[in-house]
Amino acid sequence: MQIVGNIKQTNLRHVAHQVRELEASGYDGVVTTEVNHDPFMPLGVAATLSDTLSLNTGIIIAFARSPMVTAMSCWDLQIASGGRFTLGLGSQVKGHNERRFSVPWSAPAPRMKEYVQSLRAIWKCWAEGGKELAYLGKHYSFTLMTPNFTPEPSEHPYTPITVAAVGPGMMRVAGEVCDGVRLHAFCTRKYLENVVAKELQTGFDRGGRTRENFEISGGGFIATGKTDEDVDLMWEWVRSRVAFYGSTRTYWPVLEQHDLLDLGEELHRMSVAQRWDEMTPLIKDDVVELFCARGRHSEIAKAIEERFGGFSDVITMQARTNEEPDILEADLVQDLQRIKTPFQGFKLG
Repeated sequence: MQIVGNIKQTNLRHVAHQVRELEASGYDGVVTTEVNHDPFMPLGVAATLSDTLSLNTGIIIAFARSPMVTAMSCWDLQIASGGRFTLGLGSQVKGHNERRFSVPWSAPAPRMKEYVQSLRAIWKCWAEGGKELAYLGKHYSFTLMTPNFTPEPSEHPYTPITVAAVGPGMMRVAGEVCDGVRLHAFCTRKYLENVVAKELQTGFDRGGRTRENFEISGGGFIATGKTDEDVDLMWEWVRSRVAFYGSTRTYWPVLEQHDLLDLGEELHRMSVAQRWDEMTPLIKDDVVELFCARGRHSEIAKAIEERFGGFSDVITMQARTNEEPDILEADLVQDLQRIKTPFQGFKLG
């Protein structure tokens, strides 16, 4: 199993220290998110200061960017890192696309499929020295590439593409055209086994892909720390996250697996009324437990294996919002890395 750490993104000057600590502890990689800071810039810093860490966006908001712009960022990060970058894409929900990013909304799964295909068409054009670019789709069309806009050659022209997925449609797209899936932390083991596995397999069958070359990342929360107090703080943060995500209809298929749709509807009504502080207490311990592996550093390896083992290839050691990530001891990282997973490596090009 691969162990990835969050980069705290509040100040780029803090990235160097975090990256060096994570690499010294034996982590496999680092990940950034697009919440209230840019996800690419910290990875640019990390690419120049690390030698072994994989660099991951988990995720960028795809539809707010032209695939051409995203393709350029990936190209540059792959060169700087020597091929250690993996792109994680996400669609975001309709309200954020329309009202926060001012982007027209359409069905996200078919649009994401074209986004991935167009990225690969652009990279193929650049890998071939700027030969004809001809991607024509319903949502994206790219037909112009001149020498002036063709980047320098790269030893790593193709970036692995993973996509964030919660619902069945995006799961199928992930399995069909992507190199991996980034599962939302708002997942339970039952949802992984009953829904995710089935929909990914449908995608594999359509795209002629195999599980061995497909990376599954995430699929739950982890509440850990050196002391019981540290664990409790993370547990309460997870409770608040479950309340927040549970209020959004997009995530209700997970609740449906546990007959918790009534809870989702109540959370949604409270969010519409802006009663955010009243939502978290509705999430009882037994509900939090569905979503989370819990334990001190000395006991978390077993909990993670039980929660994620045999399904997830990558787990991210999460941090509370805008808090310094908890960096695991090297011995614990090695224990987690010994957990066997199906993933054997990306098949690119």
